[in-house]
Amino acid sequence: MESVYYAFMKGFLFSLALCLDLGVVNIAIMKTGLDRGFAAAFRIGFGSCFGDAFYMLLALLGWTAVFHYLAVRWLLWIGGTLVLLWLTYTMVRDTVRPKKFNTDGEPVKGRSAWGDILVGAGLAVSSPTLILSFVAIAGPVVADLDIRQTQVLTAFVAGFVMAGILWSAMIAWLGSRAGRVGSSTMRILSLLSAVLFLAFALNLFWDGLQDLILSS
Repeated sequence: MESVYYAFMKGFLFSLALCLDLGVVNIAIMKTGLDRGFAAAFRIGFGSCFGDAFYMLLALLGWTAVFHYLAVRWLLWIGGTLVLLWLTYTMVRDTVRPKKFNTDGEPVKGRSAWGDILVGAGLAVSSPTLILSFVAIAGPVVADLDIRQTQVLTAFVAGFVMAGILWSAMIAWLGSRAGRVGSSTMRILSLLSAVLFLAFALNLFWDGLQDLILSS
């Protein structure tokens, strides 16, 4: 029983550490909370959990070596940069034309529920921080766990998923609490988000350029 509890806590803390470092996803959750309320923001965070789970599955199966393949690195480089640039564009658009709130104080509707979940998953999958974290430390994290035991594996995954969901709910709630603000404040927040997304995009592009082109 102690090993099961240890596996759960290890999965929980590992996921929480990743959540604290996932700037791209956290910004998207907060901004969605500002624009469209708690439910939409939580769906973004919930979708990001699927991206986390995808990389965790690769780590548990010992497949993180796939990131060393040239084609995969190119795909992640180009795809991740494009996603971040698209998010930069949407934030600039919201800076110029901030979203309005309905007369009852509720935020306007946006994407469908499934659209929000897919955006969250795409952000997590394209996050260079998440990829590097799993490649570098996921193996050592699970090294002392006997994941061949079903109970141990289940406890680790349950802790990992629970931390991601709780974190998403907290960030979504914080974003939604600040939702009823004036248009000038929305413009400032949107501009700040645009700058941060652009910084992430440029950093990812430069890292990929050095790794895939200049180094060769």
